[in-house]
Amino acid sequence: MSVPDVTPDLPPPAWRAMLGLLGRLPQGALSRGFGRVSDILLPTRLRRPVLGSFARVMGIDVAEAELPIVAYPTLNHFFVRRLRPGVRAWPSEPNVAASPVDGVLGQCGILDGGRLVQAKGRWYDAASLLDDAEEAGRYRDGLFVTLYLSPRHYHRIHTPTHGAVSKARHIPGALLPVNGPAVLHVADLFPRNERLVAYVDGPLGRIAVVAVGAYNVGRISTAFDEAWNAPPGEGGWVTNRLGARPHTRHYDPPVPLDTGKEIMAFHLGSTVVLLFEPGAGALVEGIQPGREVRLGEPLVR
Repeated sequence: MSVPDVTPDLPPPAWRAMLGLLGRLPQGALSRGFGRVSDILLPTRLRRPVLGSFARVMGIDVAEAELPIVAYPTLNHFFVRRLRPGVRAWPSEPNVAASPVDGVLGQCGILDGGRLVQAKGRWYDAASLLDDAEEAGRYRDGLFVTLYLSPRHYHRIHTPTHGAVSKARHIPGALLPVNGPAVLHVADLFPRNERLVAYVDGPLGRIAVVAVGAYNVGRISTAFDEAWNAPPGEGGWVTNRLGARPHTRHYDPPVPLDTGKEIMAFHLGSTVVLLFEPGAGALVEGIQPGREVRLGEPLVR
């Protein structure tokens, strides 16, 4: 009987060198610097050429945006643009969890003994990802789905089912890239990076929606608790703040959410990891790494 090859695949040497260098640099400070650049107010006459060029380079479909491109005063506002009503659909069945984002499927499957696959030959623990061993215990042998958002994607995060948020946690950390080369090369990448976790209690049990921060701005804001953002409201965010410490918020009563309700937003690209309890259901046919998915597309039934 042959032993399966679980040696990690490695990215090209140039990427390995770049990731090694980033690991030694102050990622938070550099990302906050990029954030200040993205907040520079663009004169109206420059918005179409500047934002239009950015959209073309990144492959962004501006026809799906809620507003005309000249209505976005900064790169950050354009990046976290909302979609036009009706450009995405949600399943009507209550026993379906849909994709909370537009993105590309990464690894997905069963949490084998509480461990998730990051890439070939690389695993990480749910307890480390959630920074909560007790909470992680409920997902042992359940399902997980990883979704990568590139700069061209829509960057608001929605609830995969209807339900309510009773608990959320911010876990400060690194801000390493989460692209393909980083996922292959950096051990425990997602538990190392800064995270914002929302627990949604609904018809499929408790779903952990884990928003993983990344290099280059590194902000994640919350819509279910706008007072948590600094400054409060839509102009603020929770993550990549100086002096932040791990923090859990409890909601009594829980915050109710309709299916597809916006709950968080990335200010530049990153990754979402979904954790499902055992018995929540099965992955929908065709859900496999490398496939493009759209907001509202069924993942688990």
